[in-house]
Amino acid sequence: MIELKAEQPQDRWEVEALYDLCFAPGREALSSYRLREGVPAVLGLSQVARDEAGILAGAIRFWPVHIAADPDDPDSSRQPALLLGPVAVHPTHQGEGLGGALIRDSLAKASESGWSRVLLVGDEPYYVRFGFAGLTGVHMPPPTNPDRVLGLELIEGAWDGVAGHVIRWSGPVTAA
Repeated sequence: MIELKAEQPQDRWEVEALYDLCFAPGREALSSYRLREGVPAVLGLSQVARDEAGILAGAIRFWPVHIAADPDDPDSSRQPALLLGPVAVHPTHQGEGLGGALIRDSLAKASESGWSRVLLVGDEPYYVRFGFAGLTGVHMPPPTNPDRVLGLELIEGAWDGVAGHVIRWSGPVTAA
């Protein structure tokens, strides 16, 4: 039996070790990591999955970001969004549906918390099952492949008219 729980500060190093195991070396050089530097993950949405022995089986994190019409102008329009990722499942638990359970449960919590839109960088054929689709007009920092920038509306129409560059969150983290 697997239990999903909110990630706690004491889980941090164990979760980082899982990400190191599941992802290629240099993962922290990706553009999405630059958006996360110095910004805390969203409490309650970032979760861990533990087996009956308490061993970490999976983890998912969410980070607040802004989509800015002009990233160089602090007065330009900025729309809040959640950046999903990374999500990882320990190799001994892959193929059990744990990644999907983490995603579905966390997205439900994000909706309940008042967030309206989520984005990620990933494979559309995998994430379409959760409602994600390609975003046009939303640009992650380079060198991100624009075909891998996907979005999900937690509130109908939440991505309508939202365009610009994804930039680091500034200010307190509250649902938006």
